[in-house]
Amino acid sequence: MQSDKRIFDDLSKFLNGVAGTVAGMGREAEAGFRERTREWVAGMDLVSREEFDAVKQMAATARAEAEELKARVAALEAASGKAKAAPKAAAKPAPKPKAAPKK
Repeated sequence: MQSDKRIFDDLSKFLNGVAGTVAGMGREAEAGFRERTREWVAGMDLVSREEFDAVKQMAATARAEAEELKARVAALEAASGKAKAAPKAAAKPAPKPKAAPKK
């Protein structure tokens, strides 16, 4: 009877060791996979979320400023442009005649 218990104890210790080894191998494989994935993504030249959000905010601010400036220009044109119906094309001055080369 005593020898049967000892066999089961040894078998139990062996299986616990195997389970620990397999779990360790799984953690090692997962860490290796994560590292390879990081290297692969880093090689793709992607932007980080923080950079994307910063550029998105800059674009929104620029868009809002452009709309504000459009409204200001329209208001100024409306205030000063109603009196002038003519287009704003400026007449070019006549070109100056070139001097004759001296001999």
